[in-house]
Amino acid sequence: MDDDSLPVPLARAYDAALLDLDGVVYVGPYAVEHAARSLARAGALGMRLAYVTNNGYRSPKEVCEHLRRLGLPAAEGDVVTSAQAAARLAAELRPPVARVLAIGGEALLAALRAYGLEPVRSADDDPDCVVQGFAPTVSWRELAEAAYAVGRGVPWIVTNSDLNAPTHRGTAPGNGALADVVRAATGAVPTVAGKPSAALLREGAARTGARRPLMVGDRLDTDVEGARRAGFDSLVVLTGATTPHDLLTAPEHRRPTHLAADLRGLLAPARRVEEHAGGHRCGGWLGSVRDRELVLTGRGDPEDALWAACLASWSAPEPPSTTAALETLARCARGPVT
Repeated sequence: MDDDSLPVPLARAYDAALLDLDGVVYVGPYAVEHAARSLARAGALGMRLAYVTNNGYRSPKEVCEHLRRLGLPAAEGDVVTSAQAAARLAAELRPPVARVLAIGGEALLAALRAYGLEPVRSADDDPDCVVQGFAPTVSWRELAEAAYAVGRGVPWIVTNSDLNAPTHRGTAPGNGALADVVRAATGAVPTVAGKPSAALLREGAARTGARRPLMVGDRLDTDVEGARRAGFDSLVVLTGATTPHDLLTAPEHRRPTHLAADLRGLLAPARRVEEHAGGHRCGGWLGSVRDRELVLTGRGDPEDALWAACLASWSAPEPPSTTAALETLARCARGPVT
């Protein structure tokens, strides 16, 4: 019989994981180490999985096929895109809408039709709403059509506000940059469906029927902030964009609930922290602020060290200098610190 007083893994403490993709489950064409096995085991513990992505250009089927090629457990219905979240927002507008001026690719058109909406391509088609998503073929003429409709006061939804899009040749303009063209022309501000808006995460929670979902991501400005807006807990993993410095200096609305090196964190209990001797103790580490300098002392798990340092930094009356703590964390990453 299970003892309710014993710590339980996150995969049992939460009924669903809302998983960001790039930097969490894969990096480009490769699965993140431990991702497939960890997600399979989390599923076996009863945790439902939803893959939530700001990429509204690829269809759920394409994303699912990519995940399955990498050995990750996924079905098409497990994938929630910003195009789907944008389509839901459009369908929920009041008064109800029927015709949507759609700027984007085939995945956006399919998402709109799934909600019973009719995509149109011109402001002269009397659209009730504009939904703008990314496609590499989006042209000046399409942006102009969006501007004409938005300028007339038609509600405007964008799938995501990411300013850039990584490609094999470098960084290219993302949907946020294209939306800014319409914004500059009209002065209007769109409703955003993708992270850090709560809409995408709530779509993922609704899809899984979750009562206590956990957002799992690698970025503080989209994944963690989005979880905060949705009222969900979050787990940040260190396999993607976030650095120790980012965590130590994170503003309150971008501070995660949990921290892990990778998705194996779903199979472990939440880190235990105790206030101790003017600081915060996690595992074998004590984080404290002395003379406005964040200090780490101890030994053991480097993620325990980082979490102790984060909680000490976040609880300080004023942001402390993190130089000494970052040096300790760097040494810890290279090997045991004694």
